Amino acid sequence: MLTYPRWKYFVILIVLLLSAVYAVPNIFPQDPSVQVTANHGAKIDQALRTRVGNSLGKAGVSPKAIELDDRKGNLLVRLNNPDQQVKSADALRDSLGNEYVVALNLASNVPNWLEKIGAKPMLLGLDLQGGVHFLMQVDQKAALDKRLEATAEDMRVVLRDGHVRYESVERRANNTLIATVGNPADAEKARELIAKNQPNVLVEVQGNSVAAKVPDAELQRMALDAIEQNIGTLRNRINALGVAEPIIQRQGSDRIVVQLPGVQDTAQAKRILGATATLEYRAVVEGNAYDAVSSGVVPPEARVYYRKDPGPDGKPMPILLNKRVIASGDQLVGATSGMDPQSGSPSVSVRLNAVGGQRMFDFTSENVGKPMAVVYIERVPEVRVVDGKEVRTTKINEEVISVANINGVFGKDFQTTGLDSSKEAADLALLLRSGSLAAPMDFIEERIVGPSLGRENVERGLTAVLYSFAFALIFFLFYYRMFGVITCLALLLNMLMLIAVMSLFGATLTLPGLAGIALTVGMSVDANVLINERIREELRLGLPPQTAIAEGYERASGTIADANLTAILAGIALFAFGTGPVKGFAVSMLVGILTSLYTAVGVSRALATLFYGGRRKLKSIWI
Repeated sequence: MLTYPRWKYFVILIVLLLSAVYAVPNIFPQDPSVQVTANHGAKIDQALRTRVGNSLGKAGVSPKAIELDDRKGNLLVRLNNPDQQVKSADALRDSLGNEYVVALNLASNVPNWLEKIGAKPMLLGLDLQGGVHFLMQVDQKAALDKRLEATAEDMRVVLRDGHVRYESVERRANNTLIATVGNPADAEKARELIAKNQPNVLVEVQGNSVAAKVPDAELQRMALDAIEQNIGTLRNRINALGVAEPIIQRQGSDRIVVQLPGVQDTAQAKRILGATATLEYRAVVEGNAYDAVSSGVVPPEARVYYRKDPGPDGKPMPILLNKRVIASGDQLVGATSGMDPQSGSPSVSVRLNAVGGQRMFDFTSENVGKPMAVVYIERVPEVRVVDGKEVRTTKINEEVISVANINGVFGKDFQTTGLDSSKEAADLALLLRSGSLAAPMDFIEERIVGPSLGRENVERGLTAVLYSFAFALIFFLFYYRMFGVITCLALLLNMLMLIAVMSLFGATLTLPGLAGIALTVGMSVDANVLINERIREELRLGLPPQTAIAEGYERASGTIADANLTAILAGIALFAFGTGPVKGFAVSMLVGILTSLYTAVGVSRALATLFYGGRRKLKSIWI
């Protein structure tokens, strides 16, 4: 007997409504726009809005809207087409100068009530919506220098903890570190301590000193580790920026390829990706810093730094800090930005690992009431043209952002203040949270895929999918008659569910993804062909129409499930081991297979039962 439970009809109705709601954001086109964000403590307010409007008027651009977004802290200019977008960006960069960062963007038009329930359009990949492509080169010399300096610091700590008095630990030629001990009789003990702490380093005694040479194999491993650490750090930073499906790949021995879909302006991306920012916590050395600067005589354990805030004369104030670092960003586990409840100023809450927390605890235990300084260090790649040639250097900015007395003992959890704005605190927390780069990187190539190229790709891809869908519908309507109508309705719901699921889970649609959707339509057609042909076969055997429909669905369902299981396993393998475009193809294929299984077997049977199940004197069916 041809029956179908009523609760399953209710489920289909719920699925249809949810699919429509979560698929509908894709029909709202995005506006080409220009986003303006503050830099160096500048303000986003109505005055800026008026200033932007005047600049656009002088450039002959009539924007659709100029919006202030207090939640994100930026100003958004909506425009009518990409040509106006580029023209507006150039005009605003000239008029606003370095106070603000002007970036190209695509602004959503999805209604607020849809966004509140998590309904959003499908993300588009680099080949569809445009984006930026970077080729970055890692400064391996800087990476090795950093690792050797860390090794030297470890040697100092080991000797100090082992109660071996030493005069200095210095780096010499051929990647050798020389530790000069105060008592020649302690040289052998120092060698044993260093060899135990640094098993990959060749250690030998040379008179009253110990030489630690880093072998070539270890240097190659350090260089490889620097590349891998930078790839991991870049991935963390890009994920924190909210870029979907980025491509980050190693190229050769010292280069990294980065592709960011949807990012059309390189300024913000380059600043976040290329900057190497960290914090260092150092003790303040007693003494007159002004005298040390003027005379050039600095205490042997100290180094001159400059405070972020200017002095009474408007010039940066010098301060003497200990050369020894108490804790640094390399030992950081987590960082979140917020507001200091006491001062009301932006702050970053920091959590250190066990080693850094223990060092901080030991230092604060012995220095309650004494000052401690926080040093902000940022390394920014720069390109200068000298004699017609590009010269790539790294600018290092070091400034003391906070000096405060230690009021009590603390360990791995504490707070850093002294930042100018909430945006600066958020950026610093992001950089600290994502980890530090093992070495600076230079941008040796950058390409921008414009939105016009993306739009053309979208139109061609969608045209291919629509044609494949239309051909399938026409075939079913002519070949299977009434059951062709049922199949077409099931296919339409399948497509609606596929778009809704991919939009809901933030999947990224690429050209390979569109190919996967077209393939899904074909596979869904196969399932319906199996069902319809099975019903025909049962009718030829002389079964009544309703019994033939029921038997056709029952016997075809197992075959369909077995056939799709192998495709699902292949899709899982593609997603697990593939990268970039391959993953995009796998995602759309997997989602499409699952939705087609439901619509081909469940939804089409519900429709067939609805049309034929209540007809007692049914003699024939139109198939």
